[in-house]
Amino acid sequence: MVFKHPVLIFITEKDGNYFAYVQTFNSCNLSKYTLLSGQKEKSVMQSFTASVDRKFISLKSLNSDGGIYETLIPTYPSDPDRNKMVVKSLLLKAVVSGNARNGVAVSILDQNHIAVLGTPLPASKECLSIWNIRFQTLQASKQLPQGTSGQLWYYAENLFMLHGKFLTVIPYKCEVSSLAGALGKLKHTQDPGAHTVPHFVNWDTSHGCGLGSQNSEQSRRILRTRKVEVSVQPEVLTSKQLLSAIKNDSEKHIEVELRKFLAIKRTSDFHTIIEDIVTGLLGRCKIEPSFYPRNCLMQVIQTCVLSYSLCPELVEVALEKADVQMLQLCLQQFPDIPESVTCACLKIFLSIGDDSLQETDINTESVCNYSDTVQDEKMEEQIIQNGFNPEEDNCNNCDKELNEKSQDTAEETTSCPVTPKRAALLNAILHSAYSEIFLLPHLKDIPAQHLMLFLQYLYFLYLKCSQNATMTLPGIHPPTLNQIMDWICLLLDANFTVVVMIPEAKRLLINLYKFVKSQISVYSELNKIEVSFRELQKLNQEKNNRELYSIEVLELF
Repeated sequence: MVFKHPVLIFITEKDGNYFAYVQTFNSCNLSKYTLLSGQKEKSVMQSFTASVDRKFISLKSLNSDGGIYETLIPTYPSDPDRNKMVVKSLLLKAVVSGNARNGVAVSILDQNHIAVLGTPLPASKECLSIWNIRFQTLQASKQLPQGTSGQLWYYAENLFMLHGKFLTVIPYKCEVSSLAGALGKLKHTQDPGAHTVPHFVNWDTSHGCGLGSQNSEQSRRILRTRKVEVSVQPEVLTSKQLLSAIKNDSEKHIEVELRKFLAIKRTSDFHTIIEDIVTGLLGRCKIEPSFYPRNCLMQVIQTCVLSYSLCPELVEVALEKADVQMLQLCLQQFPDIPESVTCACLKIFLSIGDDSLQETDINTESVCNYSDTVQDEKMEEQIIQNGFNPEEDNCNNCDKELNEKSQDTAEETTSCPVTPKRAALLNAILHSAYSEIFLLPHLKDIPAQHLMLFLQYLYFLYLKCSQNATMTLPGIHPPTLNQIMDWICLLLDANFTVVVMIPEAKRLLINLYKFVKSQISVYSELNKIEVSFRELQKLNQEKNNRELYSIEVLELF
């Protein structure tokens, strides 16, 4: 609840990418956020919980790598209709076993404490753990030998969970978060009149747990107290304080304070402040080689107020670190990236190994499902799509050997030559702006094997475009046919001598030639039809308008 209005938060997953949706019912706004992982390793989200205050939604998730991640989402976004990207940061590492698949859950107790349900070690039993996320210490732990169902709730200072066949209630009150309390050095005093509460509660006689009518007033007092605590706004640093923190504080502290700062309402000098923040972060990177705040830099890029001309060092650092996730984000957000930098990004995208890409969190929205083949079914009757027949030989001078292997060529084009993550990176290159005269010299330095891989991917996209009448690809912001054709021409113009000398490129060049020739034939016939319709339109205009009825038969051969 925010200002007594309900807020609904739900998460979806598609192709390994996670999206958070925030629905506010007072304004009926639905905001979408792409959850980017700040870690290189890709993990599956198994459980999540959220707490809401006046400015932020703190989304905490338990992933398959056993870590707890936090994402700060503004309660009232500046642009609700736009799909925004937010970065997940690691709060706690390896709180549960990475092999655990069932019985895991996470619940927020207060601003500094969370409860985690799961197995801490691969061979251990399920356990309920209370963690202090401020000091990253384990506060309490309880084994659950009868197992759980992976459901955990916290209400009125009581933890509720299913343990075996029973609903177990464990009272737990969070202490004030301090270093002494986190290290267990506080002296605990117990009231002589206090009594121990059983873990398995009898609902008929459970007055001692705050569930009966005798303690209803106390429960209301607890609820009022918790509401007051939730409504307290977190302290947000000013721009000067944030710049000072960037020079001295830890990377984790800078990341948290930067997220809070970016979530508040923007002022008139927001562009200047963001430029100063980037300058401060990159300046410290040069002084301290071990300091690389990639999460902070990605948050700043997503503000959409930067450009390459304002911070060229940012892309240089990403190129130096071979950070393909940040390079993809820069290509999507910066409208003025020079052609030399675009080509440098292309070389990294083509040369990076598949193993490294598998561990990197990359936005693959522009890549559709390429599992469908170019020829889905072998029809008895031959179908020509957009005037192109892959089995038809339009090149009279082709070698007989290549003609005999035409079916092998069709089979090679049925699957995408690159992985979806590499395809998403290459699509970012296709969408980038360029000037041909400045780009061509830099394309000549691409190695031959990488050049062939890019050409094969472009040819594959061309075949996918030819499958439907609209000549477009499915997906969100996919490459257009003009972009695909332009890049094929650019690569061939810059490296035609090299491509001709590569034996593997011979079949690809012949296929491109046949495809272009068939398209020229199609456009020629379409041009004839267009001229015929124009002549018919002129004849219609010359007819006598007094005619009331007429029948016309039009035959096109």
